[in-house]
Amino acid sequence: MNRTPARVLTIAGSDSGGGAGIQADLKTITVLGGFGMSVITALTAQNTLGVQGIFEVPISFIEQQFDAVATDIGVDAAKTGMLVSAAVVRAVAAKIRQHRIEKLVVDPVLTAKDGVRLIGDEAMETLVSDLLPLAFVVTPNVPEAEVMAEMTISSAADMKEAARRIRRFGVPNVIVKGGHLPGEALDILYDGSTYHEFAAERIETKDTHGTGCTFSAALATGLALGKSLHDSVREAKSYITEVIRYAWRIGGGHGPTNHAAPLFNTLDRCRRHSDGGLNKNPERRDESDSGIR
Repeated sequence: MNRTPARVLTIAGSDSGGGAGIQADLKTITVLGGFGMSVITALTAQNTLGVQGIFEVPISFIEQQFDAVATDIGVDAAKTGMLVSAAVVRAVAAKIRQHRIEKLVVDPVLTAKDGVRLIGDEAMETLVSDLLPLAFVVTPNVPEAEVMAEMTISSAADMKEAARRIRRFGVPNVIVKGGHLPGEALDILYDGSTYHEFAAERIETKDTHGTGCTFSAALATGLALGKSLHDSVREAKSYITEVIRYAWRIGGGHGPTNHAAPLFNTLDRCRRHSDGGLNKNPERRDESDSGIR
C-alpha cells in the first residue's frame, strides 16, 4: 500500500565534497525514514580541506525552487542551513510565511569547518530579526551561540544563559550544542521553562565535517515524523553520535560522518542473527561493520 512519507525540506547550500550542506541533509533524512527535498541557496566548491569558492543562487530561483516543492509535494518540516546574505534570509522567511511551515529548524550556519565565514553580519542580523521568530527551534553550536547571545561560553551554565538570551529573539525552543567544549558532548535544550540536557561520550576524531547539518536534518526528520521535540532531539543526538563514531576516512582534512552507519550496523546485526548466533559477541562492531575501509 502506498503511503505519504514524512516530507522534509532542506533550505541550504550545496557542498561539492558531499559531507555537509544539502548532501548531508538528504542522506540523513533518507536514512531516518523521511522523504528529502531541497532548496539550494548557494553552491560551494568544497572538500575536506575547506571552502574554495561560493556562488550565491539568484533570489528568484531560490523562490522558484521553494514554490515548486511546497505547492506540489508539501512540507511537513523544514530546516535552514547556509543562508549567505540578508536578501536570501528575507526571501526564505517570506516563503516560510507564505507556505505556512510551522515545524522549522534553523541551523544558524556561520562558518565552515575550516573557519571560512559563510554569512555576513547583516545576514546574521536579518536571520535573528526575520527568521528566528518563524522557527520552532534553533540549533547553534557554541561559537554560533556566542555570537547570537553576545557572551563567552565555557561551561554548561554559560550554555544555559546563552539559550535563555537567544530565546528572547522569538524562537520558542533553543538547543545549544556543546561539542566545542571539553568533556562529554553535552547539548542543552531550553523550552522557556525547563533546561533539558542530552549527553553522550566524546568521540576523539577530526572527521566531523557536516555534523551541524546532520544534527539539524535529523531533528527536522523526527519532527516531520510526528515525534515530540524532546524525542526528536534525543534521537538526533543518538544518530549524530553513531555517524561520528563511524566517520569516513577520506580526504586530507576533516572527513565527513558516515550517514549510513546505522543501516550498516542494523544489517550486520541481522546477519549475525541469521548466522545462528555463532558470533559469541553479537554487540561488538568493528570498522568493517559500518562500511569503513
